[in-house]
Amino acid sequence: MTDSVSSFEELNLSPEIIKALGKMGFSSPTPIQSKTIPIMLGGGDVIAKAPTGTGKTCAFGIPIIECLDPGITDIQAVIVCPTRELCIQIGDELRALVKYRPDIRIVTVYGGQPINRQLTALKRKPQIVVATPGRLIDHMNRGSIWLGNVYTAVLDEADEMLKMGFIRDVRKILNATPADTQVVMFSATFSREVMDVAWEYQHNAVEVTVAAEGENRPKIAQFSLLSSGERRFKDTLTIIKALDLHRVIVFCNMKSTVRRLTERLKRAGCSTDCLHGDIPQVQRNRVMDGFREGRFEVLVATDVAARGIDVDDVEAVFNYDLPDENEYYLHRIGRTGRAKRRGLAFSFITPDDRYRMRDIIKYTCSDIKEIGLNEDGQPVLKSGERLTELLRKD
Repeated sequence: MTDSVSSFEELNLSPEIIKALGKMGFSSPTPIQSKTIPIMLGGGDVIAKAPTGTGKTCAFGIPIIECLDPGITDIQAVIVCPTRELCIQIGDELRALVKYRPDIRIVTVYGGQPINRQLTALKRKPQIVVATPGRLIDHMNRGSIWLGNVYTAVLDEADEMLKMGFIRDVRKILNATPADTQVVMFSATFSREVMDVAWEYQHNAVEVTVAAEGENRPKIAQFSLLSSGERRFKDTLTIIKALDLHRVIVFCNMKSTVRRLTERLKRAGCSTDCLHGDIPQVQRNRVMDGFREGRFEVLVATDVAARGIDVDDVEAVFNYDLPDENEYYLHRIGRTGRAKRRGLAFSFITPDDRYRMRDIIKYTCSDIKEIGLNEDGQPVLKSGERLTELLRKD
């Protein structure tokens, strides 16, 4: 089976899944889905490298659901991911997939949510659990989660999870599953840590790689602008107004910058809210729901939100500060240009950041054009061409 599959029907999926996919607006599988689903349906282990926004959740979610035994009330599949936001996102997408399978129960468990609420949900005997590592270990220690009958374990964004220091938790989780458990790993990179876990826990895993190119490559026009300090605030407002943007994410490196910028944008009349690590989970959920539903236009965030924001119509991403790591640049701008829509990414740089920007360009193989603002407040290229004209041509 190759990525030439043109419909989900060719994958011999159940009518309930086909109907749910249609309800979700999906008519044909993405390359990662075409390659992964047949392998997982056949019981094989997978180690997959794919860019963000390519349909990874359905790639592992569909075969998990198709292979479930509804007569077994133990947990049959566990999906582990690095952040609360991603955990919630995966849970929501899986629930959409089982819309016409009322016999399947899914529970998400993550830090920041009341433990008693999770304990109550677990008493309903879910077959699928989506979890962050720390909270999953907590439930395992309490005896509220038992993984002894799990047939599929998925590590999503494995590189990020291991980089965050969860290697011991990941090993403890996988060691609690049967020796013949199907282990599936999705990762942006095949780091040494990822390959070590693959070698230890996978059996003849099929390596799947989907390059970010052609139809699969997000359509994101990327620009840099020489701007620093207080000037960045004015330039942000100017670009938003000039391009008539209404769905924007602004990324900052520090929580204090997020708080300060959010207040200034509100005083300037922007409908704005923010996300950072000090905000309680309940409030973070409320903010994300508000952004998805369009109750405000500008979300200001630290990298806590770079992964796990699943909003298809984000028009532009601003790097108010350049990220500390090249990978974070990709995760940030990957919040726009989704669902085959064109996106925009703007990065503010200082003269000292030019070398840093060159490093990002080399790492990401991106075409990042320098722009400035003319006397009319219009973004323009070095040639003097207005950005609005360039985007109109595209």
